[in-house]
Amino acid sequence: MDRRTFLTLSGTGLIAMTATTYIGSKSTQKMPVLFIGHGSPMNALADNAFTRHLRTLGETLPRPKKILMVSAHWMTKGVEVQASLTPKMIYDFYGFPKELSDIVYPAPGNPELAGEVKNSLHIYQAELDHDWGFDHGGWSVLHHMYPKADIPVVQLSLNQNFMNLRDHHKLAQELKKLREEGVLIIGSGNIVHNLRQLSRSETAPVFEWAREFDGIIKDAILKHDMTQLLAEDPSKYPLWKMAHPSIDHYLPLLYVLGASDPNEKVIFPYEDFELGSLSMRSVLIGA
Repeated sequence: MDRRTFLTLSGTGLIAMTATTYIGSKSTQKMPVLFIGHGSPMNALADNAFTRHLRTLGETLPRPKKILMVSAHWMTKGVEVQASLTPKMIYDFYGFPKELSDIVYPAPGNPELAGEVKNSLHIYQAELDHDWGFDHGGWSVLHHMYPKADIPVVQLSLNQNFMNLRDHHKLAQELKKLREEGVLIIGSGNIVHNLRQLSRSETAPVFEWAREFDGIIKDAILKHDMTQLLAEDPSKYPLWKMAHPSIDHYLPLLYVLGASDPNEKVIFPYEDFELGSLSMRSVLIGA
């Protein structure tokens, strides 16, 4: 077992992190949980501070046996678990260069993990889905983290029938035990996601309301302040509406929080904004 110290870039400078990697061990290490602010699909083609931090995470975190991905881009009427052995590519965007749609991420699925997730979520009447593939909320991140595409990946949908954030957080708590089996749970969304206010300039200043909301959520994660994290503070409702005209990109964070414990260490490997109104913050818990 060796301990490595690595540096990751953030919007405010360099952040030092440590991670433990097991080499040649037959034992299963409890995996951390990870939230990634994935931003524009163009990040799949980019070599920038954000994508370099993804590569560093993939190289330094304990290697998972399997990955459970919760992407903002799979919303369903009910709880569904991707069960295909060979998931297809989903290019769920338009108006982007052809090179983006030429990317193929050929990681295998894992019906066994899909079945285990379904059984864990039986009280939510989870169903297996054999048609869904890898949407860009998943493959644009994994393309940088694990470029060899040699780790099985299963996606879990976001149930649109849930009426409040607490339901999603409660469901995620049923996934905790997967971490003991070498499963890396990744949520892919954005802590601030307002495409209506998006700037086309890469050097656009960050909106003050976006920075304020991102700071509130960061502080709430550190303090385990569920009142803020579950949007139960009415005084913040106008800010929530600015940060999330629709809630889909915030929900994956709740799955990462729900699958973690309050006493686990929290690190923010990357902190920055993209196009003025997208928080690119990453959250790593339990590393």
